[in-house]
Amino acid sequence: MSAAGGQQWRGRITRTEDSAPLLPWLRDRGSLTARLQSRGRFALRVLRQQRCRPTADEALALGLPTAVRAWIREVALSCDDRVVVFAHTVLPCEPRGPLTRWLARLGERSLGALLFAHVGFSRSPMKFQRLDQRHTLFAPAVQALQFAGGIPSALWARRSHFGFGAQSVLVTEVFSPALLLLTPDVGVLASSADSSWHDSDLCRSILEGKAPCRSPF
Repeated sequence: MSAAGGQQWRGRITRTEDSAPLLPWLRDRGSLTARLQSRGRFALRVLRQQRCRPTADEALALGLPTAVRAWIREVALSCDDRVVVFAHTVLPCEPRGPLTRWLARLGERSLGALLFAHVGFSRSPMKFQRLDQRHTLFAPAVQALQFAGGIPSALWARRSHFGFGAQSVLVTEVFSPALLLLTPDVGVLASSADSSWHDSDLCRSILEGKAPCRSPF
């Protein structure tokens, strides 16, 4: 199985019958965590954190040799007990810096909550792809999203780089059609752990290098 299955990440997403309902989610450049929190009870579950090889297209996007390992983190994002997003993060092991310290302390907190809590982060334009069973991330996404009925033939995903200083982290988010079942914006911020990133001493200490810098995993 190849990383991309012959498919390409594209800078634009075409409105089709299956993509149209998810376009407001896919194109939104705001905090996904905050948007999910506004729809109900938000929860995050860490699926794995380990040092391993990224996919070939991830290595290319990050400018890494294909044999080099990186820090990999995968989580499932839920709203009202329904898993709606599978997130896959790749952080190169070198150079070490603020993002390494952040990953060491992140735990069950959301990546997005930290990224949008600090003005020092930059974000690249988003790219999109319709993942099917040929793509390496399709199987773990299907497992994480816990489909009760039949497994869809493809899932929409987006990815972008977040930069801080000399470091860059690549984030891929795979969206479940179950997002369309969420209630309209109810203004609920249900996760105090995630909201605690904003204006917190912990957030600043990690990013400014005052917290211990140890192995993320």
